[in-house]
Parts: sequence; structure tokens; C-alpha cells
Amino acid sequence: MARILITSALPYINGIKHLGNLVGSMLPADVYARFKRQQGDEVLYICATDEHGTPAELAARTAGQDVADYCREQHDIQKQAGAEFGLSFDHFGRSSNPPNHRLTQHFAHVLEGKGLIEERTDEQVYSVDDERFLPDRYVEGTCPHCDYEKARGDQCDNCGRLLDPTELKDPYSAISGSKNVEVRATKHLYLLQGQMQDRIASWINSKPDWPQLTKSIAQKWLKEGLRDRSITRDLKWGIPVAYEGKARPGFENKVFYVWFDAPIEYIAATEEWSDKTGENWERWWRTDKGAEDVRYVEFMGKDNVAFHTVSFPATILGSEEPWKLVDTLKSLNWLTWYGGKFSTSQNRGIFMDQALELLPADYWRWHLMANAPESDDASFTLEHFASVVNKDLADVLGNFVNRITRFCSARFGEAVPAEGDYGEPEAALEKELDAKIKSYTDNLEQMEFRKAFADLRGIWVAGNEYLQVAAPWTVIKQDKDKAAASVRCALNLIALFAALSRPVIPFTADKMFAIFNLDPAEASAWPSSAKEALSRFKGGEAFSPPDVLFAKIEDDQVTEWRDRFGAE
Repeated sequence: MARILITSALPYINGIKHLGNLVGSMLPADVYARFKRQQGDEVLYICATDEHGTPAELAARTAGQDVADYCREQHDIQKQAGAEFGLSFDHFGRSSNPPNHRLTQHFAHVLEGKGLIEERTDEQVYSVDDERFLPDRYVEGTCPHCDYEKARGDQCDNCGRLLDPTELKDPYSAISGSKNVEVRATKHLYLLQGQMQDRIASWINSKPDWPQLTKSIAQKWLKEGLRDRSITRDLKWGIPVAYEGKARPGFENKVFYVWFDAPIEYIAATEEWSDKTGENWERWWRTDKGAEDVRYVEFMGKDNVAFHTVSFPATILGSEEPWKLVDTLKSLNWLTWYGGKFSTSQNRGIFMDQALELLPADYWRWHLMANAPESDDASFTLEHFASVVNKDLADVLGNFVNRITRFCSARFGEAVPAEGDYGEPEAALEKELDAKIKSYTDNLEQMEFRKAFADLRGIWVAGNEYLQVAAPWTVIKQDKDKAAASVRCALNLIALFAALSRPVIPFTADKMFAIFNLDPAEASAWPSSAKEALSRFKGGEAFSPPDVLFAKIEDDQVTEWRDRFGAE
């Protein structure tokens, strides 16, 4: 039994997340966690809300709330949405909780002791009208490299170059739009990533099996040369710059940069889980406490890769303490909304809470993972969503389950028929399924989700094709025992389909197990062979035909949703 630690990029606190956020990190992490649990591995899936930084302050101000109260409320909203989408977090923490304060301050103290943190006086953009220093991404202007007019102070989305806000031409405040900005002196702490270039490069180069997207982003940063990065900000909301309970002189009104403390929350949230469960968190994170046997897998969108291949590893490696480093970083491209960005302010796109108002979670889970943005960005359209749901879920899987359970109920009663022996059609099916299950399992293991769920759909199709060949509704007229055997085989397929489908459509899988009154926790062990799976029911087991598993999406629904959610 392997031990697998899984983390997904922390969703930011300012509002419910959209479908692109969901498929970019949390959903694929959940699918993988569920798969590994079904294989019998010991899995710990950790996530949390990322609560610090200027956006949280501004969102709270807009909502008319104290920022701490706002974050507490939004955390509960996001936790509930995750649960309703079936995200199987072992713990969903908060970066504002005490463990992250303690660990963030600890790492900063240790890094400074290693000579990797340096105090510098910066020239930083100050908004006179907003009466505040502006964080990098809240300064906008024209990129000095490509003349893109909406570049942010930390990075240009057009050319991809990392920037310093003082480099921007014609800068203005992204908070108020005011151009009444000036450069003022302010002190900050810098993490000397430049000194870590060789160590980071050596570590990255030791990961040849990383996904190509992850490797290309990491190598791009290394090629450009690692830059020292400020790890403090002139803000009130955040983790105070303090060591051992004492504010660092001259930094009394500053906090640690959210991108310094957020990845540390993976560890801190595990400590929160430990406090809740009584489990030992150190055996997952400290290689001197047992974590040397852990396989650590991270999931995130491509915009977060650099921070997890450079900045967070610089913190861990630079501390020279025995912390666990990531083994596999699964990165994904972006999901777009009809080729453009999801946008709350412009009413463009569907967000998690809205999606669940329209349809159950498994409809969305299946479509998002079967079309995951792995090799390239992927465009979500309601037309394609409806087509995939109708063809895959309703016509293939749902039709198979409803067709065979109703036929059996009508001709043999509501118990698995025991008569008849398997023959050549069943032997051919077993051989086909063994090959398909192996491919499906291998692709899930490699986190190649689009390939995996093409395999799963192929397994469902194989069941339908078997029924067409076996044709029990025809054979029963001449040989009732032979028809009974094929019906028994098909009913066994339902339980097999449930086990194989549970990582991606868990609610439906549990409904399929419930047909036979099976406990999903016991029945969903990953199948070792098709022959064993097709022999689960010997005959006589009671079952109850289910309601229709998946309702088809109608054209008028698509039209209504297009109007509601700003499809173009």
C-alpha cells in the first residue's frame, strides 16, 4: 500500500470559483485521490482557501464587511460548494489560521538565518488617491517590452515577461484607475532566489517524468535566471512579519506576501487536519518522521506552476530542513468560456454554485474531465457540454443500466438470474475488458485524464455492444437459460462500471451500487480482472431498477443558459 499526499492549488477567497478554476486543480486532484483510494492506497488530499492579500481586503470592503469576517464566510461557502461537487478533501483549511502563521514565520526566520533573506529599500508605486502602496498586480500600465497596454506590475499577460511595477510605462492604480501615482521608498524582505539557481535547476532536472507543460514553464524561468523576490507587503491583512512572537523592527505594519505564505499552507492545513483527527501530520511532511515513503502530487493550472517549481521549492530547499518536496506536479492549461475568459463582473461563464442549480454534479464532472485542458487550452461551450452529456452519459451509460435492469425485472424478476453458463460472447467480452481496463488504469496512473475517460467511455460502449450481440430479448424465445446468463453478465457489468466510474462520477456510481444494495466503500475496490468482476453476482441477489440515471439536455435549455450566462 502506497502513501500518497495530494494537494491542489488553493482557491482564492474572493468569491465562488468558476468551472475553469474547478477543472484546473481541485477536480483532477479529487479524481486522482478517489482512484488511488480505490486501489487501496493511503491517501491524504489537502486543500484550503488562500485568504491573504489585497484582493481579499478589497472584496471585503465592497461587501461592507470586516476582512476576517468576510474570509470566514467565504471559506464556508467554498467548502460547501466543494462538498456538493463531491470534492473529497480530507481537510479543507484556511491560510489565515494559526498553523500557517507559525510555519510562515518559522520558514522566514530559518531562511534569514541561512543568509537567504535580505532587507532592501524599494522604490514602490504609491497611489496618492488610494492612500496606499500598490501591490504588484494592482499597478497596471504599458509593458516596456511589448507595449501591451494592460500589463500588470508583476507580469505581462501578452508576452509573458516577469515585471517590476516601476518598469511599467504610464502606470495607474488598478484599484481606482487613478493616475495620481508616485514612487516612494519602502523597506521589504527579499528571498534571494538567485542564490538558489543551481539547486533549483538540479532538483527540476531530477524530474524527467514531469508533464511537458510543467517542465517547459519551469525551464523557461530557469533560462531567464531566477530573480530575488520580495516576500513582504505594505498591508494590514496577512501574516505579520514577526519571529518568535516579536515583530521585526521596522516591519510592524507589514505582512508576508501572499505568495510566500500560500504554499506553506499545504503543510499548515495538514497540521490543522492533525489537530482535528489526532493523526500525525509530520509523517506526511517531514522526511525524518516517515515522509520519505510518501509520494507527493500537486495539481494546478499553468499560471501557478512557476511558484511551485521555483518559489516554494526555494523556501523548502533553502531551509535545509527535512521537508518533503513534490514528486509529481500535474499542470493543466486553461478552460475558456466560448474562447474568452470567465468573468463575474461581465456575467460570462458558469460558476460552481450556478452549475449545481442547473444539473447534478456528475454531469459537470464528466464533461470537464473527459475534455480536460491538458495539451492545450480548451473552450467550454454549452452546445458541446449538452452533446457530451447526452451521448456519453444518457445514451451509453444510462441507457445500458436502465435497459438491462428493466428487461430483467420484466422477464426474470428483481433478482439476478442464476440459470445458464457463460459462453463465447462472455469470454470475448472478458478479454476486451481486460485490455481496456488496463489502459484506463495506466492512463489514470499517469494522470492523462482525457485518454483515461476515453477509455472509460470505451468500456461502457463495450457493454452496450455485448448486449447487442447477446440479445437476451431475442434469445429468450428459444433458450431462456442462455438469455439468463447474458442478463447476469450485464448486471455484473453495472457493478463493474460503478467501480470504474466512481473516481469521476461518484454520485452516479453510488446509485449504481445501490441498485444491488451494495456498500460503495466495500464494493468499489479497483477490479483486478474482468473475469472476477463478471462473477460478482452468482444468481439470486436482489436488485431494484433505478430511476433514469441521466436526463437528456434539451435544445431549449441550452438556449436559455446561453442567454443567462453570456455565451457568445
